[in-house]
Order: sequence, then C-alpha cells, then structure tokens
Amino acid sequence: MHARLSDAFKSHPVNLQLKHQDFNSLHELPDSYAWTNNDDHYPSFLTSFGADDSVPVIDLSDTNALKLTGHACKTWGVFQVTNHGIPQKLLDDIESAGKSLFSLPVQQKLKAARSPDGISGYGFARISSFFKKLMWSEGFTIVGSPVDHFRQLWPQDYDKFCNIIEEYEKEMKMLAGRLMWLMLGSLGISMEDIKWAGSKGEFKGASAALQLNSYPACPEPDRAMGLAAHTDSTLLTILYQSNTSGLQVLREGTGWVTVPPMPGALVINVGDLFHILSNGLYPSVLHRAVVNRTQHRLSIAYLFGPPASLQISPLSKLVGPSHPPLYRPISWNEYLGTKAKHFNKALSSVRLCAPLNSLVDVNDHNSVKVG
Repeated sequence: MHARLSDAFKSHPVNLQLKHQDFNSLHELPDSYAWTNNDDHYPSFLTSFGADDSVPVIDLSDTNALKLTGHACKTWGVFQVTNHGIPQKLLDDIESAGKSLFSLPVQQKLKAARSPDGISGYGFARISSFFKKLMWSEGFTIVGSPVDHFRQLWPQDYDKFCNIIEEYEKEMKMLAGRLMWLMLGSLGISMEDIKWAGSKGEFKGASAALQLNSYPACPEPDRAMGLAAHTDSTLLTILYQSNTSGLQVLREGTGWVTVPPMPGALVINVGDLFHILSNGLYPSVLHRAVVNRTQHRLSIAYLFGPPASLQISPLSKLVGPSHPPLYRPISWNEYLGTKAKHFNKALSSVRLCAPLNSLVDVNDHNSVKVG
C-alpha cells in the first residue's frame, strides 16, 4: 500500500532548492517570506463574522450526529468534533512528540530530510513550488513506519516516538472509518454501496499519511503566510491543533473564518476525493494557516484516503438523469499526480461536465491566484 501511494510522488518530484531556516534566529522577516497584499492569499484579508458564521461543532455522542454531520459537510465542508473517543493522553503525547521533533537543531532535522521524489520525512510543504514566496512553517510527513527517519532524529530513544505514532495512527484510522460512515450515511449511502469498505465496513485497505506541521512565532505575522490556501486531496482529514489559533477556512460570502482550537476537539475537513464521491454535494474546503507573533503553533493532520490504486467516482446512488456524474473515475495515486501538476485546479481538470442546478461545484478554485 505505502509503496503504491509513494508512486505518485516518485512520478512528480519536487526539487525545492531552498535553504532551511533556523526560524528562532530570525528577528525580522526576510524578503523571501514577505507576502504582498496584491496576492489573493494575503493574510490581512480577514472578514469579521457573527456567531452564525462559526465552524460547526458536533458532539459525536449526540443522537443527531448523522444529520448534523451532513449539514456541516454541505454548508461548510469542515466541522469540529468532541466526544470522539481519542484519549486526551494520546493527543498530549503526539503534541509532545511533534514539539520534540521540531525543536531539534536544523542540522539534526535535515538528517531525516524528505527526498525530492519521496513522501516521508522532514521538509517544506510540497505546494511551495506553486508560490513565489516562502511559507513560515516546516513539516514532517509519515507514511508507513517512521523508524528509519526517527533513528536519525533520536538515535537513543526513537522507539518511544515510534510507539506514539503507531498508537496515534491506529486510533485515527478507527475514527476516520466512523466519520466516513457518518458522512456517507448522511448522503443515504450504506455499507452495500461501498465495496472496498469490506464486510465489516472498517476500510481495511485504506491508505493514510500523517503530516506534522510547525508554525514558529513570527516577527511580522501580518506579512507572512504559514501555509497557503489549498484543499486536501483526501477523502477526509482529521486535524489536531495545539492551543494557538492559525487555521482558517474560506466560506463563500463570508471570507476567511478562523477555526479556534477547542480543548480535546478535532477538526474534520472534507477532501477532494469525498467531493468527487458526493458528486459535488459536499465541498472540499479551501483552508490555510496564518502565523502568530509570540506563540508557536503545532498541528497534526491525519490524511485518510482509499486504497491508492482504487478508482473513485461519483456514487451511483447520487447519479441520475437530472444529476449526471460530474467527475471521471480517478485513483488517489493518479489524483495526487494531477494535484502535483495543477494544484487547486486539479478538481476542475477531472470534471466531466458543467455542474447542473443544485450541483454547483463550489470547488472550482480557478479564481485563486497562484504566486
């Protein structure tokens, strides 16, 4: 599974000849990190909003969770969940592991650097190649076992960190399956409709990656960008964010809305592949990360997708004479390659026809300027 998921990255190497900064030593913003206000992604473009324009929070123990999930997916493409069953100690442990990793000296982190055609390891966001300016962040991606990279980072006690990652991924996979059935169930989709889910509906063959992101305190946060606006290529993403604000989602008619960290809560967002499955009914949300003058922020994203080579297409129950399929079948592997070439125009590049009536494709991000 992991080798196949990596194929997409081998086919589209990213040669970012960029110098890795020691962010803590920078007391003013280098020009290479200064985003200007004529860019659509400029962080100062913040819109005020009322209570009605806050990202939905869903208690998974609520008897109305199915209905609330469907409404959140359709109207926002993102929501937070509480009572999700992930132990607080595990969330604390993964946060602590992330902080330990990113606080290592730059030269130590570079021992576990991601290769240009690789998926795992330390490095810049792959989307960096689409922008003229650099992002005020660093990341670490894990697909499969992190043991080889972690041996480089912590020669003495890498086992401890490997165990935390393994436990976190196990719990996240179970939660991702539970959320998938809430999202699918809200569309009227049952276990019989998703053959690859397996006889018990536990999505055994699913692919996944873990993305740790670090956003150091920044001397001029209003001119910097932590992570530029993008959608995820996933079915769904489960994000744990430390107690510093930074995640923002774009809502039509409102602008950028901050998703505030809530103790113990997790952020769930719809990915491009689920948008395809839903035949355009559930938008994959455009989101970004802004930075803070005084506080470091850490986020950990669990990126959940189908088996890498499985063809994903609009579900047959959601297609009919008045609702033709909007997208051609595509595997996650192929879609990752498409995203590597077309970035936020990837969805429109696999679309079959113009949206009809209620199936307005809110995910055509052609208007988002790149660079």
